[in-house]
Amino acid sequence: MREGPFTGGCQCGAVRFRATKLGRGSICHCRMCQKATGNFFAPFISIQDESLEWTRGAPQWFRSSADIRRGFCAACGTPLAYEHPHGLEITIGAFDRPEELEPEVQVNHHQRLPWIERLFEKRPVAQSADEARIVSFQHPDHDTDRWPPDTAS
Repeated sequence: MREGPFTGGCQCGAVRFRATKLGRGSICHCRMCQKATGNFFAPFISIQDESLEWTRGAPQWFRSSADIRRGFCAACGTPLAYEHPHGLEITIGAFDRPEELEPEVQVNHHQRLPWIERLFEKRPVAQSADEARIVSFQHPDHDTDRWPPDTAS
């Protein structure tokens, strides 16, 4: 069990959360998780329900199967939560400090994409000049009193 506090939220800042007790980190390779996150796999960390507080807004929920609901931000679409009969898990990338939450296991490994084992053998490419000029409207990786910021002054 990891003791917090741990904070996080969606990309636009409409939904924020705080948790005090986290469990095991995992990545799931099942097709349902791939579709739900639009990614190669879904990284989650289990959480004690009573230690989770939605501090700004709350996720919307989609029932992806008979026993599973998935929480996401209705404003920006960020995948936030995975609720199943054994508990609740939060997407690792939604935390403000995801680098502290390394996954410990892989779930549904037999359903992984056939090239996933070779993924990090690919040659990295340098950042282009255009990418360096990107102005982000993403919520910062920390709690804020209000979002978006008041830009009228």
